[in-house]
Amino acid sequence: MLTLGYIGNGKSTNRYHLPFSMNRDHLKVKTIYARTLTKAEWPRVPGIEYTDDLESMMNDPEIQLIVVCTNTDSHYHYAKMALDHGKHVLVEKPFMLTEEEAVSIFQYAKERNLVIQCYQNRRYDSDFLTAQQVIESGKLGDLLEVEMHFDYYRPEVPASTPFSKYYSYLYGHGCHTIDQVLSYFGKPDTIHYDVRQLLGPQQMNDYFDLDFFYPSLKVSVKSSYFRLKERPSFVLYGKKGVFVKQTKDRQEEHLKLFYLPKGHSDFGIDLPEHYGILTYLDDEGKYHEEKVTSAKGDYARVYDGIYDAIVLGTDKVIKDEETIGVMQILEQGMKGCR
Repeated sequence: MLTLGYIGNGKSTNRYHLPFSMNRDHLKVKTIYARTLTKAEWPRVPGIEYTDDLESMMNDPEIQLIVVCTNTDSHYHYAKMALDHGKHVLVEKPFMLTEEEAVSIFQYAKERNLVIQCYQNRRYDSDFLTAQQVIESGKLGDLLEVEMHFDYYRPEVPASTPFSKYYSYLYGHGCHTIDQVLSYFGKPDTIHYDVRQLLGPQQMNDYFDLDFFYPSLKVSVKSSYFRLKERPSFVLYGKKGVFVKQTKDRQEEHLKLFYLPKGHSDFGIDLPEHYGILTYLDDEGKYHEEKVTSAKGDYARVYDGIYDAIVLGTDKVIKDEETIGVMQILEQGMKGCR
Protein backbone atom coordinates (compact mmCIF):
# COMPACT_ATOMS: atom_id res chain seq x y z
CA MET A 1 0.00 0.00 0.00
CA LEU A 2 1.26 3.47 -0.92
CA THR A 3 -0.22 6.36 1.07
CA LEU A 4 -0.68 9.73 -0.63
CA GLY A 5 -1.13 13.35 0.34
CA TYR A 6 -2.13 16.13 -2.07
CA ILE A 7 -1.10 19.76 -2.13
CA GLY A 8 -3.96 21.65 -3.71
CA ASN A 9 -7.72 21.06 -3.68
CA GLY A 10 -8.72 22.43 -7.06
CA LYS A 11 -9.63 21.05 -10.46
CA SER A 12 -6.34 19.25 -10.99
CA THR A 13 -6.57 17.21 -7.78
CA ASN A 14 -10.29 16.52 -7.96
CA ARG A 15 -10.80 15.97 -11.68
CA TYR A 16 -7.53 14.55 -12.97
CA HIS A 17 -6.03 12.73 -9.98
CA LEU A 18 -8.48 11.48 -7.35
CA PRO A 19 -10.70 9.55 -9.79
CA PHE A 20 -7.64 7.46 -10.67
CA SER A 21 -5.64 7.26 -7.46
CA MET A 22 -8.80 6.24 -5.60
CA ASN A 23 -9.50 3.53 -8.16
CA ARG A 24 -6.44 1.46 -7.31
CA ASP A 25 -6.39 -0.98 -4.37
CA HIS A 26 -2.66 -0.48 -3.78
CA LEU A 27 -3.09 3.26 -3.18
CA LYS A 28 -4.58 5.14 -0.25
CA VAL A 29 -5.34 8.85 -0.34
CA LYS A 30 -5.07 10.08 3.25
CA THR A 31 -4.85 13.88 3.23
CA ILE A 32 -5.49 16.91 1.03
CA TYR A 33 -3.92 20.26 1.91
CA ALA A 34 -5.52 23.56 0.87
CA ARG A 35 -4.59 27.03 2.07
CA THR A 36 -8.25 27.96 2.56
CA LEU A 37 -10.64 25.14 3.34
CA THR A 38 -13.69 27.35 3.78
CA LYS A 39 -13.60 28.49 0.14
CA ALA A 40 -13.23 25.05 -1.40
CA GLU A 41 -14.95 24.78 -4.78
CA TRP A 42 -15.04 20.99 -4.70
CA PRO A 43 -17.05 18.89 -2.23
CA ARG A 44 -15.08 16.94 0.33
CA VAL A 45 -14.49 13.28 -0.44
CA PRO A 46 -15.56 10.93 2.36
CA GLY A 47 -12.67 9.16 4.04
CA ILE A 48 -10.07 11.81 3.18
CA GLU A 49 -8.65 14.20 5.78
CA TYR A 50 -8.58 17.89 4.79
CA THR A 51 -6.12 20.31 6.36
CA ASP A 52 -4.81 23.85 6.04
CA ASP A 53 -1.71 22.88 8.07
CA LEU A 54 0.89 21.88 5.50
CA GLU A 55 3.54 20.95 8.08
CA SER A 56 1.21 18.43 9.70
CA MET A 57 0.80 16.63 6.38
CA MET A 58 4.50 16.82 5.59
CA ASN A 59 5.35 15.36 9.01
CA ASP A 60 2.80 12.55 8.81
CA PRO A 61 4.88 9.34 8.85
CA GLU A 62 2.15 7.40 7.05
CA ILE A 63 2.27 9.57 3.94
CA GLN A 64 4.93 8.37 1.51
CA LEU A 65 4.03 10.24 -1.68
CA ILE A 66 3.16 13.92 -2.00
CA VAL A 67 1.30 14.95 -5.17
CA VAL A 68 1.76 18.61 -6.13
CA CYS A 69 -1.31 20.03 -7.91
CA THR A 70 -0.75 23.77 -7.66
CA ASN A 71 0.19 26.62 -10.01
CA THR A 72 3.39 25.92 -11.90
CA ASP A 73 5.32 28.73 -10.21
CA SER A 74 5.05 26.89 -6.87
CA HIS A 75 5.97 23.41 -8.12
CA TYR A 76 9.67 23.68 -7.28
CA HIS A 77 8.98 25.09 -3.82
CA TYR A 78 6.51 22.38 -2.81
CA ALA A 79 8.50 19.56 -4.42
CA LYS A 80 11.65 20.57 -2.55
CA MET A 81 9.70 20.86 0.71
CA ALA A 82 8.33 17.35 0.28
CA LEU A 83 11.78 15.94 -0.49
CA ASP A 84 13.16 17.72 2.58
CA HIS A 85 10.56 15.80 4.61
CA GLY A 86 11.61 12.47 3.11
CA LYS A 87 8.60 12.14 0.80
CA HIS A 88 8.49 10.91 -2.78
CA VAL A 89 6.88 13.40 -5.15
CA LEU A 90 4.57 13.42 -8.16
CA VAL A 91 4.26 16.82 -9.83
CA GLU A 92 1.58 18.03 -12.23
CA LYS A 93 2.67 19.30 -15.62
CA PRO A 94 4.23 21.56 -16.68
CA PHE A 95 6.74 19.98 -14.32
CA MET A 96 8.67 23.16 -13.47
CA LEU A 97 9.07 26.66 -14.86
CA THR A 98 12.47 26.02 -16.43
CA GLU A 99 14.90 23.34 -17.46
CA GLU A 100 17.24 24.57 -14.72
CA GLU A 101 14.61 23.93 -12.05
CA ALA A 102 13.89 20.47 -13.48
CA VAL A 103 17.54 19.44 -13.50
CA SER A 104 18.02 20.81 -9.99
CA ILE A 105 15.04 19.03 -8.43
CA PHE A 106 15.85 15.69 -10.07
CA GLN A 107 19.39 15.91 -8.66
CA TYR A 108 18.05 16.94 -5.26
CA ALA A 109 15.78 13.87 -5.17
CA LYS A 110 18.57 11.58 -6.33
CA GLU A 111 20.84 12.78 -3.53
CA ARG A 112 18.12 11.84 -1.04
CA ASN A 113 17.34 8.50 -2.69
CA LEU A 114 13.77 9.60 -3.34
CA VAL A 115 11.55 9.39 -6.41
CA ILE A 116 10.23 12.50 -8.13
CA GLN A 117 8.30 12.35 -11.38
CA CYS A 118 6.05 14.40 -13.65
CA TYR A 119 2.37 13.46 -13.99
CA GLN A 120 2.34 12.81 -17.74
CA ASN A 121 -1.08 11.18 -17.85
CA ARG A 122 -1.54 11.94 -21.55
CA ARG A 123 0.82 9.11 -22.35
CA TYR A 124 -2.20 6.98 -21.59
CA ASP A 125 -4.63 8.74 -23.92
CA SER A 126 -6.60 6.28 -26.02
CA ASP A 127 -5.85 8.05 -29.31
CA PHE A 128 -2.09 8.06 -28.63
CA LEU A 129 -2.09 4.39 -27.62
CA THR A 130 -4.15 3.50 -30.71
CA ALA A 131 -1.72 5.37 -32.97
CA GLN A 132 1.13 3.37 -31.47
CA GLN A 133 -0.69 0.10 -32.14
CA VAL A 134 -1.28 1.07 -35.76
CA ILE A 135 2.39 1.99 -36.25
CA GLU A 136 3.53 -1.26 -34.68
CA SER A 137 1.13 -3.34 -36.80
CA GLY A 138 3.34 -2.58 -39.81
CA LYS A 139 0.35 -2.01 -42.09
CA LEU A 140 1.43 1.55 -42.86
CA GLY A 141 4.84 0.41 -43.99
CA ASP A 142 7.72 2.71 -43.19
CA LEU A 143 6.39 5.69 -41.22
CA LEU A 144 7.04 9.00 -42.97
CA GLU A 145 4.97 11.68 -41.24
CA VAL A 146 2.84 12.12 -38.12
CA GLU A 147 0.45 14.99 -37.40
CA MET A 148 -0.88 15.51 -33.87
CA HIS A 149 -3.51 18.14 -33.14
CA PHE A 150 -4.92 19.41 -29.85
CA ASP A 151 -7.45 22.06 -30.81
CA TYR A 152 -10.10 24.20 -29.12
CA TYR A 153 -12.53 26.89 -30.08
CA ARG A 154 -12.25 29.19 -27.10
CA PRO A 155 -11.50 32.67 -28.52
CA GLU A 156 -12.60 34.34 -25.29
CA VAL A 157 -9.63 32.86 -23.42
CA PRO A 158 -6.76 34.55 -25.33
CA ALA A 159 -8.91 37.66 -25.82
CA SER A 160 -9.11 38.19 -22.06
CA THR A 161 -5.68 36.87 -21.01
CA PRO A 162 -2.50 39.01 -21.04
CA PHE A 163 0.87 37.60 -22.03
CA SER A 164 2.73 35.27 -19.69
CA LYS A 165 5.66 33.08 -20.64
CA TYR A 166 4.81 30.36 -18.16
CA TYR A 167 1.01 30.52 -18.30
CA SER A 168 0.87 30.18 -22.06
CA TYR A 169 -0.83 27.77 -24.43
CA LEU A 170 2.50 26.13 -25.25
CA TYR A 171 3.32 25.53 -21.58
CA GLY A 172 -0.22 24.53 -20.64
CA HIS A 173 -1.00 22.20 -23.54
CA GLY A 174 2.24 21.63 -25.40
CA CYS A 175 3.47 19.80 -22.31
CA HIS A 176 0.98 17.01 -23.23
CA THR A 177 1.83 16.42 -26.87
CA ILE A 178 5.54 17.22 -26.70
CA ASP A 179 5.93 14.55 -24.03
CA GLN A 180 4.06 12.09 -26.25
CA VAL A 181 6.50 12.79 -29.07
CA LEU A 182 9.63 12.42 -26.94
CA SER A 183 8.37 9.34 -25.09
CA TYR A 184 7.58 7.39 -28.26
CA PHE A 185 9.83 8.74 -31.00
CA GLY A 186 12.78 9.85 -28.87
CA LYS A 187 14.92 12.95 -29.14
CA PRO A 188 14.69 14.60 -32.59
CA ASP A 189 17.62 15.79 -34.67
CA THR A 190 16.12 19.27 -35.02
CA ILE A 191 12.92 21.15 -34.13
CA HIS A 192 11.22 23.97 -36.05
CA TYR A 193 9.19 26.32 -33.84
CA ASP A 194 6.18 28.42 -34.87
CA VAL A 195 4.71 29.81 -31.64
CA ARG A 196 2.35 32.76 -32.04
CA GLN A 197 0.01 35.23 -30.41
CA LEU A 198 -2.70 35.41 -33.06
CA LEU A 199 -4.33 38.36 -31.30
CA GLY A 200 -1.09 40.35 -31.25
CA PRO A 201 1.69 41.35 -28.84
CA GLN A 202 1.05 41.35 -25.10
CA GLN A 203 -1.77 38.84 -25.56
CA MET A 204 -1.73 35.21 -24.52
CA ASN A 205 0.18 32.74 -26.68
CA ASP A 206 -2.72 30.97 -28.41
CA TYR A 207 -1.15 28.95 -31.24
CA PHE A 208 1.81 26.65 -31.80
CA ASP A 209 3.09 24.44 -34.59
CA LEU A 210 6.22 22.44 -33.82
CA ASP A 211 7.95 20.15 -36.32
CA PHE A 212 10.22 17.42 -34.97
CA PHE A 213 12.67 16.07 -37.54
CA TYR A 214 14.15 12.57 -37.39
CA PRO A 215 16.36 10.85 -40.03
CA SER A 216 13.39 9.60 -42.08
CA LEU A 217 10.39 10.96 -40.18
CA LYS A 218 8.68 14.28 -39.47
CA VAL A 219 6.34 14.63 -36.46
CA SER A 220 4.21 17.78 -36.22
CA VAL A 221 2.40 19.02 -33.11
CA LYS A 222 -0.20 21.67 -33.85
CA SER A 223 -2.66 23.44 -31.55
CA SER A 224 -4.90 26.49 -31.70
CA TYR A 225 -7.60 28.21 -29.65
CA PHE A 226 -9.39 29.20 -32.87
CA ARG A 227 -10.51 25.93 -34.46
CA LEU A 228 -14.30 25.92 -34.70
CA LYS A 229 -13.95 22.45 -36.18
CA GLU A 230 -11.11 20.45 -34.71
CA ARG A 231 -8.50 18.86 -36.93
CA PRO A 232 -7.95 15.09 -36.54
CA SER A 233 -6.29 14.10 -33.29
CA PHE A 234 -3.78 11.90 -35.14
CA VAL A 235 -2.86 11.42 -38.78
CA LEU A 236 -0.18 8.85 -39.63
CA TYR A 237 1.33 8.62 -43.12
CA GLY A 238 3.38 5.63 -44.19
CA LYS A 239 4.75 4.31 -47.47
CA LYS A 240 1.79 1.93 -47.77
CA GLY A 241 -1.08 3.75 -46.11
CA VAL A 242 -2.63 6.35 -43.83
CA PHE A 243 -4.42 6.28 -40.47
CA VAL A 244 -6.76 9.06 -39.37
CA LYS A 245 -8.11 9.29 -35.82
CA GLN A 246 -10.53 12.20 -35.72
CA THR A 247 -11.47 12.31 -32.03
CA LYS A 248 -9.48 12.70 -28.84
CA ASP A 249 -9.36 10.39 -25.84
CA ARG A 250 -12.70 10.52 -23.99
CA GLN A 251 -11.47 10.34 -20.38
CA GLU A 252 -11.54 14.12 -19.97
CA GLU A 253 -14.98 14.28 -21.58
CA HIS A 254 -16.33 11.80 -19.03
CA LEU A 255 -14.55 13.45 -16.10
CA LYS A 256 -16.20 16.78 -16.91
CA LEU A 257 -19.56 15.01 -16.72
CA PHE A 258 -18.59 13.45 -13.36
CA TYR A 259 -18.87 10.04 -15.02
CA LEU A 260 -15.97 8.47 -13.15
CA PRO A 261 -13.89 5.33 -13.71
CA LYS A 262 -14.94 3.67 -10.47
CA GLY A 263 -18.03 1.58 -11.17
CA HIS A 264 -18.16 2.40 -14.89
CA SER A 265 -16.48 -0.18 -17.12
CA ASP A 266 -17.17 2.00 -20.16
CA PHE A 267 -15.39 5.04 -18.72
CA GLY A 268 -13.34 6.74 -21.41
CA ILE A 269 -14.10 4.03 -23.96
CA ASP A 270 -14.57 5.00 -27.60
CA LEU A 271 -17.75 4.04 -29.39
CA PRO A 272 -17.51 2.69 -32.96
CA GLU A 273 -18.18 6.17 -34.36
CA HIS A 274 -14.99 7.35 -32.65
CA TYR A 275 -12.75 4.67 -34.18
CA GLY A 276 -9.99 5.74 -36.52
CA ILE A 277 -9.82 4.69 -40.18
CA LEU A 278 -6.82 2.76 -41.49
CA THR A 279 -6.36 2.76 -45.28
CA TYR A 280 -3.50 0.75 -46.75
CA LEU A 281 -2.17 -1.50 -49.50
CA ASP A 282 -1.14 -4.97 -48.42
CA ASP A 283 1.94 -6.82 -49.66
CA GLU A 284 0.02 -7.99 -52.73
CA GLY A 285 -1.10 -4.46 -53.58
CA LYS A 286 -4.71 -4.99 -52.50
CA TYR A 287 -6.55 -1.93 -51.13
CA HIS A 288 -7.97 -2.08 -47.59
CA GLU A 289 -9.99 0.42 -45.55
CA GLU A 290 -10.98 -0.56 -42.03
CA LYS A 291 -11.97 0.83 -38.69
CA VAL A 292 -9.46 0.33 -35.89
CA THR A 293 -10.91 -0.43 -32.46
CA SER A 294 -9.48 2.16 -30.08
CA ALA A 295 -7.10 1.14 -27.33
CA LYS A 296 -8.24 1.70 -23.74
CA GLY A 297 -6.83 4.81 -22.14
CA ASP A 298 -6.19 4.88 -18.41
CA TYR A 299 -4.58 7.79 -16.57
CA ALA A 300 -4.23 5.61 -13.46
CA ARG A 301 -1.29 3.93 -15.19
CA VAL A 302 0.85 6.89 -14.13
CA TYR A 303 0.12 5.93 -10.54
CA ASP A 304 0.88 2.27 -11.29
CA GLY A 305 4.26 3.32 -12.63
CA ILE A 306 5.26 5.49 -9.70
CA TYR A 307 4.01 2.83 -7.26
CA ASP A 308 6.31 0.30 -8.93
CA ALA A 309 9.24 2.74 -8.80
CA ILE A 310 8.74 3.53 -5.10
CA VAL A 311 7.62 0.18 -3.71
CA LEU A 312 9.23 -2.32 -6.09
CA GLY A 313 12.29 -0.29 -7.06
CA THR A 314 11.68 -0.49 -10.81
CA ASP A 315 12.87 2.17 -13.25
CA LYS A 316 10.55 5.13 -13.70
CA VAL A 317 8.37 4.88 -16.79
CA ILE A 318 8.48 8.66 -17.22
CA LYS A 319 12.21 9.28 -17.47
CA ASP A 320 13.98 12.32 -16.05
CA GLU A 321 15.65 13.08 -19.38
CA GLU A 322 12.28 13.07 -21.15
CA THR A 323 10.83 15.57 -18.67
CA ILE A 324 13.93 17.75 -18.96
CA GLY A 325 13.62 17.55 -22.75
CA VAL A 326 10.03 18.82 -22.56
CA MET A 327 11.15 21.75 -20.42
CA GLN A 328 13.92 22.63 -22.90
CA ILE A 329 11.41 22.71 -25.76
CA LEU A 330 8.84 24.77 -23.84
CA GLU A 331 11.47 27.37 -22.93
CA GLN A 332 12.89 27.53 -26.44
CA GLY A 333 9.44 27.82 -28.00
CA MET A 334 8.44 30.81 -25.88
CA LYS A 335 11.61 32.82 -26.59
CA GLY A 336 10.08 34.76 -29.45
CA CYS A 337 6.86 35.72 -27.66
CA ARG A 338 6.39 38.99 -25.81
